[in-house]
Amino acid sequence: MNSTSQRLPVVEKIGYSLGDLSANLIFQTLVTFLAFFYTDVFRIPAATAATIIFSVGILGAFVFTPIIGLIADRTHTRWGKFRPWILWTAVPFGALSLLAFSTPSLGEQGKVTYALATYSLLVLVYVANNLPYSALSGVLTGSMAERNSLSSYRFVAVMVAQFIIQVLLLPLVLILGNGDKARGFHNTMTMFAIVGMVFFLITFFTTKERIVPTREQTSSVRDDLADLARNRPWQIMLSVTVLLFINLALKGGMYIYYFKYYMSETQLAAFLQHIGFNSLIAGLNKVLVGIGLTDFQWPKDAPTSAFSLFNALGIIFMIVGIGFSKRLADHFGKRDVFGGALFASTLFLLAFYFYSPDAVGLVVLSYVFHGFFYGITIPLLWAMIADVADYSEWKNQRRATAIIFSAMLCGLKVGLSVGGALVAGILAFYGYQPDAATQSADAVHGIHLTVSVLCSLPFLAAVVLMFLYGIDKPMELRIEHELDARRLQASMAS
Repeated sequence: MNSTSQRLPVVEKIGYSLGDLSANLIFQTLVTFLAFFYTDVFRIPAATAATIIFSVGILGAFVFTPIIGLIADRTHTRWGKFRPWILWTAVPFGALSLLAFSTPSLGEQGKVTYALATYSLLVLVYVANNLPYSALSGVLTGSMAERNSLSSYRFVAVMVAQFIIQVLLLPLVLILGNGDKARGFHNTMTMFAIVGMVFFLITFFTTKERIVPTREQTSSVRDDLADLARNRPWQIMLSVTVLLFINLALKGGMYIYYFKYYMSETQLAAFLQHIGFNSLIAGLNKVLVGIGLTDFQWPKDAPTSAFSLFNALGIIFMIVGIGFSKRLADHFGKRDVFGGALFASTLFLLAFYFYSPDAVGLVVLSYVFHGFFYGITIPLLWAMIADVADYSEWKNQRRATAIIFSAMLCGLKVGLSVGGALVAGILAFYGYQPDAATQSADAVHGIHLTVSVLCSLPFLAAVVLMFLYGIDKPMELRIEHELDARRLQASMAS
């Protein structure tokens, strides 16, 4: 490996992070709103929507991801190995994200075919963009410190995108569509597509590949797969990754229904009035009208405002939790902190089961605590996956980082696919009627049960798996010490 310890300019770090902001404007929309868009806007039956989301997700995980990975790894251009993929996919990504959230006038079968085709193509282009983008971080510099700094910039960009989608997207849909959700989604996604294409181009033009990888070890794909089969910590972390992302997709996709159909609209409005939210929005609307933006006033729909505030507070306290993560992990070890924080966050999810539709304050407070404890786990997941790569090298005398991370990305996609499909599948099972003014008692019960008990089950299973994960703090230190000694010996011998 031609390793360079050159510091990256701030402009390059910002330029690189804008690529993740662009991708996550679409990715977070898919996670949070795709089931809602299919059922309540495009009017596809919930069971059919579940089938589409699951089928395309599995296709992305087990077909698109390995194919794109193989092709990207063998790409050689004057721009480098990974940068050109960001350039090539910028326009298709924007165009397909717009098409996937459009509502052409078609019959029932035509809508299904259109949704299946556009979502499949969007997932294919997302993989073709995101896999090379992720790999690019490893070839911008050989300095581990600079890579850590680059990851921090990238994480901030991801959180900005998550805030925009979970807090502002639904109000934007209502504002830009003047109440028409179909037109609102089309106009909002048009804006995101344009911004995303520009940011991808900025990423391409501001980054430079400096590290040219060379083959350091002789191992076949069969050897790498055999190593994985014997790597118990990898097996556990793969299962944990799937479970975590099932939860994220399940709760992320169901909360919009929770606020619309379970929570009391009267109590939501009273809560917003009591905390001063309505006064704040009235002042904002007055400013917008004063500068002539009469079409850009915040919607008066209480569930929409409460849903946005709920997500905003959750994201803010996730960031607070992230701030405690490294210090706790340094003291107690990543495994124990991850398992303990995940268990605490699960308890606050389970608490939703006991809240009535009027308990708005308790719902928000529980989500704040859930966000804080879950935030502690966010950086630890990928750090533990890196530890699994070290464990593999320590046990097998050869490193297989790429295949370990690629497998984890497949697990992520499987989790999101299962979770997203479960949202639509559970709605169909309980007799949900798309965009109805009210829902049956069974449908409301299904929504309530999902955001509390069903969302908690994947987290609880992941906590149990942590008891089987053998890389505790003493093991971390042993692996690090022995690998350092091996590498030093190999360096002196060469």
